[in-house]
Amino acid sequence: MTDPDGPAAGPHLAPDQVAVGADEAGKGPVLGPMVAAAVRAPTEALPDRVDDSKRLAPAIRTDLAEALRASPDVGVGVGVVSTERIDAPETDMNSLTVAAQVEAVAAVARDGDRVIADAGDVSESRFARRVREGVTDVGAADGTPLAVEVHAEHGADGTYPLVAAASVVAKVERDARIEALADEFSEFGPVGSGYPSDPTTREFLRSYVGATGELPDCARASWSTSADVLAAAEQSGLSDF
Repeated sequence: MTDPDGPAAGPHLAPDQVAVGADEAGKGPVLGPMVAAAVRAPTEALPDRVDDSKRLAPAIRTDLAEALRASPDVGVGVGVVSTERIDAPETDMNSLTVAAQVEAVAAVARDGDRVIADAGDVSESRFARRVREGVTDVGAADGTPLAVEVHAEHGADGTYPLVAAASVVAKVERDARIEALADEFSEFGPVGSGYPSDPTTREFLRSYVGATGELPDCARASWSTSADVLAAAEQSGLSDF
């Protein structure tokens, strides 16, 4: 499906022009939060190896994220959406993706900045408008003008180095949170990647539910994977009885 308003022309940034790139990681997993990141910098300040996080090995992503955070010419903002917010019945993933990117962008943007966002909605223009309005609202709440120009595009992390940099930071931050969950729940086995397709993640959920009769608080209870694990445990219990 295409954007009903038509795609906006992508921005052309000079290498020394400061702008903001925004992206998120963790929309689909059954475990852990969704994490968005925003990177504010001139493109020339980014490490040479910056690329869409999906194309990079974990060790390279980690090195790049550390380099971005350490650079005096780069600003980094992060937004986190908890499993509790994801499970709330009044929310939807499009709105939560907007909220995550708004939080990340507002943490680092300055009034008048240009923002390039990886679109989290079928309508790129609608996503851009919602992020722009959200950032403006954050500025108004803080008493600080924060009007930004937002361009949203599907696959922006593979096109714009600033968005690729944001994708790297978001992925590394989310991975760190999954590693923390692995430590917290180690007695129930490794948690895996947190994605429903990961057999290790599914086994972790089965182990936890089998031992406690409920889902761990790091699981998205509204995901079908969680419902399937609970149903299977209940059926197993009935069979044993």
